[in-house]
Amino acid sequence: MDPNTGKKGMFNKLSKEQGLALVEKEDFSRKTVSFYRYVILDAPFDLRDELYLQWNELGVLGRIYLAHEGVNAQLSVPEHNWEAFVKAVHANKYFTAMPFKIAVEDDGKSFYKLTIKVRHQIVADGLPIDEYDVTDVGVHLDAEKWNNALESGATVVDMRNHYESEIGKFKGAICPDVETFKEELPEVKEMLKGQEEDEILLYCTGGIRCEKTSAYLKHHGFKNVFQLHGGIIDYARQLEQDDSLVNNYEGKNFVFDERRGERISADVISNCHQCGEPFDTHVNCKNINCNLLFLQCDNCKTKYENCCSIECIEIINLPMEEQKLLRKGTGQKKMYYSHKRVNLNLIKYDKNN
Repeated sequence: MDPNTGKKGMFNKLSKEQGLALVEKEDFSRKTVSFYRYVILDAPFDLRDELYLQWNELGVLGRIYLAHEGVNAQLSVPEHNWEAFVKAVHANKYFTAMPFKIAVEDDGKSFYKLTIKVRHQIVADGLPIDEYDVTDVGVHLDAEKWNNALESGATVVDMRNHYESEIGKFKGAICPDVETFKEELPEVKEMLKGQEEDEILLYCTGGIRCEKTSAYLKHHGFKNVFQLHGGIIDYARQLEQDDSLVNNYEGKNFVFDERRGERISADVISNCHQCGEPFDTHVNCKNINCNLLFLQCDNCKTKYENCCSIECIEIINLPMEEQKLLRKGTGQKKMYYSHKRVNLNLIKYDKNN
């Protein structure tokens, strides 16, 4: 709801189960795409309703964030409506000539409903406005120039969260052990202290977090900041289009949709958090009051009943009414474990004992 006008926005009330069931019944292919732009939106709540009506008519699914500072979108578009979608986006005065990043692995089930939200920022960073200037960002590098910069020995920083970099990263990259972008910005600045004159290479999923990071670092005196244009998604696309390019990325690229990851190389650089076997596909704990995102191989899914801990196994085996009671009341906080606090490798459980 618009806090100024009290106007209710349009939204999709489908549950995840209902949405997925509808996607399963579709007899056409979809294309997963993402895009972002820092641009001043005069009336983001009105734009939200306009886009919802337009994109819902085209069968678009996805997660879109709007703010006065711009747009950040991840979408799934029916292939038979792709040209109409592109035409509609580019006809919008805010999105003229918008570049799209197309998924490299796509089963057509990346999203299950259309959600458009208005937020304070398109990427939450916790920074005061005088800590950066998004019009003064780093130099954008395509895949070839990025590879050359890697070979030169420049400092490479992964601007994603730890659960993203644990399944894939560029060779030699610094991967901060953080869970949010808000945590990462000051930590990266401190890690790079003394390298203000050095070449700094930044990368993330699609480029949006690097846009803010490069502006932040430049504001704090870093002279030579570069960023991977289009992020890992576009790097992979360029690799597909040019066989002469060397792939310097190892493993998967984590994505924030139902796919959870796109494979960029055959390398598996992570392990199941419970048994230690090589594995790189994230799942959520079955206990919905926990919902921890972690790595669990197929064997451990069976052994630990799709749960991350003994406590969660015990909860999902309670009668449903008791599980619901645990989630009621202001005193019942969500469990939300962190990998930093829970050692999943120590779980030992036998429901028969």
